[in-house]
Amino acid sequence: MRQITSIVVLALTLGTGIGTGIQASYAQQSQDPRIADLVQTGVLRFGLGLGTPMIAIKNPTSGEVRGVALEMGRALATRIGIKFTSIEYPRPGAVIDGLRTNAWDVSILVYDPERAEQVDYSNPYLQTDLTYLVPAGSSIRGVADLDQPGIRIATPRGDAADLYLTRTIKRAQLIRTDSHAAALELLRTGGADAKSSPRPVLAGESSTLPGSRVLNDGFADIYFAAVVTKGQAARLAYINEFIEDAKASGLVKRIVETIGVQGVRVAPPGKLKVAWQ
Repeated sequence: MRQITSIVVLALTLGTGIGTGIQASYAQQSQDPRIADLVQTGVLRFGLGLGTPMIAIKNPTSGEVRGVALEMGRALATRIGIKFTSIEYPRPGAVIDGLRTNAWDVSILVYDPERAEQVDYSNPYLQTDLTYLVPAGSSIRGVADLDQPGIRIATPRGDAADLYLTRTIKRAQLIRTDSHAAALELLRTGGADAKSSPRPVLAGESSTLPGSRVLNDGFADIYFAAVVTKGQAARLAYINEFIEDAKASGLVKRIVETIGVQGVRVAPPGKLKVAWQ
């Protein structure tokens, strides 16, 4: 595991993917029957929902993609000993669309009970919370101020905040957008009174919107985990071992620090032990 960690950190530092030489060094992993189907195809197809640093963000100018989930996917492919390719989607929630066409083998999403009806989750590896960004001059001070008549909340369609708020918001209006950028633009132009997202996303967006504030309190704790299609128990068991090793060895922490994500924590060992609404 120490060798795996050092290789992935080196790849992050150099800004490169996993090379063929590294893949060859893990050829012994290919004998594990739990991932024999992936070894046979020779490539890990990784569903990647863009828009957050915990998953991945694409630089609109250079096209460079960076994110914690992206590097976790690369590390998993390295451990298996196969190539890595990402299947990109415009937002994390859109990854679920790939289920209809069997477009990916593994992805990483925030745990949600609605999604759990469509995919199976691994043990969590990262946690943070959901909260709101409000514009300059807003009278909103806390989460309790949001669910009121006339309040408009922008949220990327199908993402964790949207799924949670759809179940819990009673009086405010949810305005669903096709990307994080579109939701932020609504806040910028007065089309929304708040934007809901994971705290690290909003912290970054706040710097681009003068006078805006991320609320101190949040409305839900969230956990990031790998997902596979239903009926892949053996593959999921292999991934769980990878995730527990990645947490225990410090690999997750190193990736977070390299990407520079603030406001997240490495999830505790073992399965998810919290219940969502």
